[in-house]
Amino acid sequence: MAEEPEAKQARVHRRVDARSKRTLERAAAYEETTVTRFVLRHAMAAAERVIKAREQFVLPATDWAAFHDALLNPPAPNAVLRRAARRYRERVSG
Repeated sequence: MAEEPEAKQARVHRRVDARSKRTLERAAAYEETTVTRFVLRHAMAAAERVIKAREQFVLPATDWAAFHDALLNPPAPNAVLRRAARRYRERVSG
């Protein structure tokens, strides 16, 4: 069972239709927990999946190899990169 937060500091109020409420009550009963804990646990799991899907991505092996190689063996700075770095320093330093 997921750990409960140390202190309850916020509320989330949502109304559901009678059928949805009965379904949630049944599911919570099967897991021997309260509806509130059931809903919170499953909502948090869904939220974590959404966040992970948006904040992580997987590179195909060929792209990962190119990225890894660029990190280990970066190309020498060319004129465009040196100019961009100079503009950045000027903007940051004022």
